[in-house]
Amino acid sequence: MGSGEIFFTEKLLEWNKEQNNRNMPWKGEKDPYRIWLSEIILQQTRVEQGWPYYERFISHYPTVQQLAAAPEEEVFRLWQGLGYYARCKNMLAAARDITENHGGKFPSTYEQIKSLKGIGPYTAAAIASFAFNLPHAVLDGNVYRVLARFFGIDTPIDSHAGKKQFAGLAQSLLPTDNAASYNQSIMDFGAVVCKPQQPACDDCPLQKKCVACHQQLISLLPVKTKKIQVKKRYFNYIILQHNDNIYIRKRTANDIWQNLHEFILVETDSATDITALQSHAMFKQLLGNIPFSIEKVSAVSKQQLTHQTIFSQFITLRVADLPTLNGYIPVQQQQLNNYAFPKTITTYLERNSLQLF
Repeated sequence: MGSGEIFFTEKLLEWNKEQNNRNMPWKGEKDPYRIWLSEIILQQTRVEQGWPYYERFISHYPTVQQLAAAPEEEVFRLWQGLGYYARCKNMLAAARDITENHGGKFPSTYEQIKSLKGIGPYTAAAIASFAFNLPHAVLDGNVYRVLARFFGIDTPIDSHAGKKQFAGLAQSLLPTDNAASYNQSIMDFGAVVCKPQQPACDDCPLQKKCVACHQQLISLLPVKTKKIQVKKRYFNYIILQHNDNIYIRKRTANDIWQNLHEFILVETDSATDITALQSHAMFKQLLGNIPFSIEKVSAVSKQQLTHQTIFSQFITLRVADLPTLNGYIPVQQQQLNNYAFPKTITTYLERNSLQLF
């Protein structure tokens, strides 16, 4: 390890000990179950948003065995609002794997941890180092940014060469006898000092030898080659009401919000109004022979996902007779809270609870 690398590691550990006051309920945790739970929740989720979910999960399921035994619908309801529901599905699968194949005890080696459903190299390294102090360096967005800026690396972080280069560098910087503290320090440092926007360079203990700072490369590093292509989708939700019943279904296709519930859905290629919607093939297939009255048509709402923008409109229809709809079931309105829905639907229900219920 050269002088720059030694300086980097020593300064980070010093900063962690003397200045790092970032407060999180899982910080310093040694229970691998709780560390794992926090890491899964924080995938694609900000700390501020994930914090209350972490505390609710720990309250409901204090152990991995209790999570493994929980009904799927109950776990999805608790996850509701976090998005990226594949995380929740994988989390349940991993908990059941641990219970069934590891005697209910969380695995204690990096390779065993990484073999669990939904756990990649970063999460495995975090659990292995924080719970067992094993010498595996974490490599997440914060770490990529800190390393790219300090060492002036312009290899794209989303390229094969970049991933290999940064993984090797991260591992070489790790003090093998103090992996937990080092990993915590570099992750927190990227979150509160070397931030994506407006980093605190004036107060940075690494500034003296930071290549990006001295060469005015802060805004240019790290480098990414791929641009996310965002797809626009138009969801027209039919809230079909018969007395106190509303029709819903579980999303089972390999698509967003799998295993969550929704109202009758007619997806269109572009924004449409209720008149045009009634001419859509899917609308006619589901409701063409059913007499209904139009109760309400909502404004269009927008939900931004990583790769998709969802535009949702809610149309409330009332029918006099209880129809049979393929794939949908009638549920009493007061029972809707027993089902997990995507955020765009729960937001609508919350805003319109007086009208609906």
